[in-house]
Amino acid sequence: MLPAPLEESASTAGPLKARKLIGMGILGVLLAAGVASCGGSRQDANEPEGNFPVSIVSADFPSKQALAQNTNLTLAVENSGDTTIPDLAITIFTSSNATTGGSTTTGGTSTGPGSEGGAPTGDLPQAQGSFSVRSEQEGLAIPFRPVWILEEGFPKLEGQAASAGAEAAQTDTFAFGPLGANQTKRIVWNVTPVQAGTYTVHYRVAAGLEGKAKAVTADGSVPEGEFVVRISSAPPQTRVDDSGKVVPISPSDIVGQAGSQQQKSQVQGQ
Repeated sequence: MLPAPLEESASTAGPLKARKLIGMGILGVLLAAGVASCGGSRQDANEPEGNFPVSIVSADFPSKQALAQNTNLTLAVENSGDTTIPDLAITIFTSSNATTGGSTTTGGTSTGPGSEGGAPTGDLPQAQGSFSVRSEQEGLAIPFRPVWILEEGFPKLEGQAASAGAEAAQTDTFAFGPLGANQTKRIVWNVTPVQAGTYTVHYRVAAGLEGKAKAVTADGSVPEGEFVVRISSAPPQTRVDDSGKVVPISPSDIVGQAGSQQQKSQVQGQ
């Protein structure tokens, strides 16, 4: 039996419940005051509604990679309209090509049509990490496993040292701020593969985070695309060049002095 001071008897139950109700009432007043001090407005109240034309100028990510080989995913997005895009947002998510039964395992779980960040419909991830996939191994406390590691400080605008993309509340989405008419942002994600296999990296562009400002291409479709990448389990062969940088070994490096001039010419001409 609990000590008397900790027991709830008929004589104490009423006052305890009363105190709980009073506490809940005070909490409600404080929450209401907080909402009032913030204006009580929705987060998307200031996001303009409409379509914003964009053009994906370039999209680059090597289709063949090797474990531990650092590389860049680069997207160049142009505002091809005459109105400033409120908040350029890019969603990136990864799916494994080693699936069965026609289902796709994305960076979250198998998904159906939905909308996010201004995109009308399509498969979008439901969790964690733009460059991760869900493991089907049973018993894992955290089922998401990275395929690439996003290097610290990225994404960045090309040529700039400071990080440029704020990770948004929307799943696997990065926000890059306003984009003026006829201006282009070239954005770089620096990543290192840590899991071998074949994967598809999907990207989708939006004009805002709340779904009111929608990015569209010239034909009115959602600006999006994908990269199919095969990651080899063999680590890349490298050497240190004359400037002290670590660079991949090319076939011409292997020929060396033992090869004839004709062999060297053939290798270098490949």
